Amino acid sequence: MKHNYFSIRLTMAIAFFLMIFSILPIFAQDQIVEITGVVNDNEVNGPLPGVTVSIKGTATTTATNEKGEFYIKTNITYPFTLVFSGVGFKSQELQVLSAQSKISVNLNTENTLLNEVVVSASRVEERILQSPISIEKIDIKAIKDSPAPTFYEALDNIKGVQLLTSSLTLKVPNARGFNVPNNFRFMQLVDGVDVQAATLGVPLGNAIGPTELDIQSVEITPGAASALYGMNAINGLASLQTRSPFTYQGLSLYQRTGVNHVGNDEKDPALLTEFALRYAKVFKEKFAIKVNGSFFRGTDWISNTLTDQNPNNLATANPTVPSLDGAFNPAADLWNNYGDERNNRVTVNATVDGVSKTYNVSRTGYLEKDLVDPTVTNIKFDAGGYYKIKDNLEASYVYRYGLMDGTFQRGNKIRLDNAVVQNHKVELKGEEFYIRCYASLESTGDSYNLKPLADNLDLTHASNTNWRNTFQSALQSSINSGTALQQAFEDARAVADAGRVEPGTPEFEALKNTIIKTNNWDHLNSGVAGAPATGGAWLKQKSALYHVEGQYDLSKYVQLFDLQVGADYRQYLVTPDGNNFVDFARPVAERNVALPDGSFGDKQRYEKYGIFGQVTKRFFNNRLKINASLRADRNPEFDTKLNPRIALVYSPKENHNFRASFQNGFRFPSLFEALSFVNNGNVRRVGGLARVNQGIGFLENSYTLTSIDAFNAAVNTAVDAGTPRAQAALENRNVLEKANLPVMKPEQINSFEIGYKSVVLNNSISIDWDAYLNIYDGFLGQVEVAVPKNGVVGSDASVTDMLTRANQDRYRVFTNSTNKYKSYGSTFGIKYNFYENYNAGFNVSYNDLITNSKSDIFLTSFNTPKWVTNLSFGNRQIIKNVGFNITGRWQDAFYWESTLANGDVPAYVTLDAQVNVKIPVIYATAKIGGTNILNNRYYQYAAGPTIGGLYYVALTFELANL
Repeated sequence: MKHNYFSIRLTMAIAFFLMIFSILPIFAQDQIVEITGVVNDNEVNGPLPGVTVSIKGTATTTATNEKGEFYIKTNITYPFTLVFSGVGFKSQELQVLSAQSKISVNLNTENTLLNEVVVSASRVEERILQSPISIEKIDIKAIKDSPAPTFYEALDNIKGVQLLTSSLTLKVPNARGFNVPNNFRFMQLVDGVDVQAATLGVPLGNAIGPTELDIQSVEITPGAASALYGMNAINGLASLQTRSPFTYQGLSLYQRTGVNHVGNDEKDPALLTEFALRYAKVFKEKFAIKVNGSFFRGTDWISNTLTDQNPNNLATANPTVPSLDGAFNPAADLWNNYGDERNNRVTVNATVDGVSKTYNVSRTGYLEKDLVDPTVTNIKFDAGGYYKIKDNLEASYVYRYGLMDGTFQRGNKIRLDNAVVQNHKVELKGEEFYIRCYASLESTGDSYNLKPLADNLDLTHASNTNWRNTFQSALQSSINSGTALQQAFEDARAVADAGRVEPGTPEFEALKNTIIKTNNWDHLNSGVAGAPATGGAWLKQKSALYHVEGQYDLSKYVQLFDLQVGADYRQYLVTPDGNNFVDFARPVAERNVALPDGSFGDKQRYEKYGIFGQVTKRFFNNRLKINASLRADRNPEFDTKLNPRIALVYSPKENHNFRASFQNGFRFPSLFEALSFVNNGNVRRVGGLARVNQGIGFLENSYTLTSIDAFNAAVNTAVDAGTPRAQAALENRNVLEKANLPVMKPEQINSFEIGYKSVVLNNSISIDWDAYLNIYDGFLGQVEVAVPKNGVVGSDASVTDMLTRANQDRYRVFTNSTNKYKSYGSTFGIKYNFYENYNAGFNVSYNDLITNSKSDIFLTSFNTPKWVTNLSFGNRQIIKNVGFNITGRWQDAFYWESTLANGDVPAYVTLDAQVNVKIPVIYATAKIGGTNILNNRYYQYAAGPTIGGLYYVALTFELANL
């Protein structure tokens, strides 16, 4: 029995110990581990608040307090690794083997000049030093240090980038020439999503992009990128990346208050405000959410430059009348006045000193500042859910919403009012691949076109014919009474305008609102039953963009080189309203008639798809990297296009990198360039596709507008000399030039680039230089033509039709140039980090266009200053918790040309500055600064807004783990 008892007890003891040892890991996993420590700045030997401290491989994260202290409570087993990361500091890992006393860690300032990684240049991660093409990056540190009021406006200081300000809410980037406020040639991505407004065809600045609190970095490729990204990336690419909720948790708040219009005679100083919120949270290490929201309101910059772009020396004005000095021009076409353009220009006759004279006279029109409310708003919201299926596989859904006001310039000025763009994105992303699908939905809300608004304000008062007759009668009467000619013109205009609504009156506001809410642009006092009393100006557009793409890195399956492949498909759906896009379901004759308010036609589809492959191979112990890619794009409207790129990076010594590249790119016409059908002041802007032209004849049966201007000037001269008008027309028929516009084809570019990038002097100085040559073939632009209503081009009837506006249909056609265009330029940038965290930077850009000996059918619109320089100086911590930065910019004078306005843009200098103060006790940073602090008033393009100083105070709270 004893033996049996002992055996039983021994067996039970062994079983007990086996049970204990078997469940120890379970108890160990549930064991609570508490870790405390402090993080210091190694250079200034002081505490570092706001440093993120996380347990590697988990979602457990905290942040240091105002004393640099942190505390983590977790149930993980030893050993594990802590990761310390802070903006502007090199990340550091520390392995924790067992329970220990308070941890102390010192972080060093990160040399971003050496370790920066980019993705956009080759669609894979690579060191920026070895990028095969020119690329710039702004990270969180640079964003925080920038004196620009928002991170997006900091793009203006990037080497080779030009940022146009259309409104406080709308900034448009461009690179390497051919700049326009609606930039079809520059692509903008947010976490891989093209954020363009489909019907407008361009990104609306950052109206639907990240908030100040959620931006992680911005990568800019200032040159052709279509070989990898397809259409719309022919002049450059901006890729915006947001913060991961798995890395950046907690609640963040941002408040900016500012003032502009200081010292502006036209506008009293006005306040602006912006509030933003970000919240991110991780649940059970697998699922995370992120929510962002922001609200901005301010008083927009005012566009009121009254430069005359139709002076008396032009044939379209009054060149034969020396008595009219340059300060007075009856045919003036002022930059920021609408309704005085050529479509509302009339010809009047008067007898002066017994001699019959012919004069060109413009309608009076209305100033832009009287047609728009300067108050602008931008509301943004986005929310996303992120699920880690496993460590290297993540699925996500993100929704974005943007509502904005602002002034957008296309062929005319568009006032965006409650315009809304929405994005839905679903993505599956692994270590070697991703699949991304997204939809973009656009509604232009209560937006309107300033040109038809001004036209219809005047036309409601009197048709052009009636106004002309009244003006002519009053002019002759005034001349006969002995009034001097200039005063007689002014008196005649007053008589002809008598009774029209004037700005500032209730009648003006009532009529303006009626026109803005009317979607029928074609019926102008038509007398048709049911037609409105006046034409409208409502920009009522609805569209959708659907996109799917994928990429796979096959490098691990290929031994000889790195290989990436990808494919994408995009479809645009636009719903015609009779004013903006062609509706092929309607007969040709009815396409010129707007649909009733609230009605839409059949949806029109426009699509493209493409595939690409990229090979990267390194030679000579990684000193030579060769990168080659080939992309094929297909649009059913055109033949398949191939876009190759080859690039070499040679690194003879560490951190010295020479690069050279060639790429060919095509840009399919944008939705608007292809399918537009817009009535704009009785000039219909039309897409250049052959099927849009069917039954109309603007390609093959039209005269160019420039030749019509010359023709009418010659006829007027002959009439003043006594020749009957019809006879004078036929005698000058050879002045008219047949347009013979080509059928639209994709725009092509051949781009050559060389460059050098290095980090020298113990990694304290970075140098970046590049030079490029771009050759454009089939450059897309607009040309205005007239189709005669009686007979074909060349007939007598067609010639006499060109004498009378009513006998011709005017079209502004998107078409290809007949010339090739060559542009070239170079940029140089240097950054220097020196004594006690001081840093300085300088960059200069040069761009120019090689002039062709033969004139083209339309304006080339290079629209880029030859020289632009930026200079910066700052210190992120000149004393404890206080930093500053100063940036200066100089831009050369240049000539701007567009279908809206032409003229000289003077050189200008701006100075921006900011001081930031960390307030650790409340986890906040205060930033006090201003842009253009010397308040030098300037404009960036013809008819653009005049920009003055903007001064602001911003307060940011970073509250982790809430």
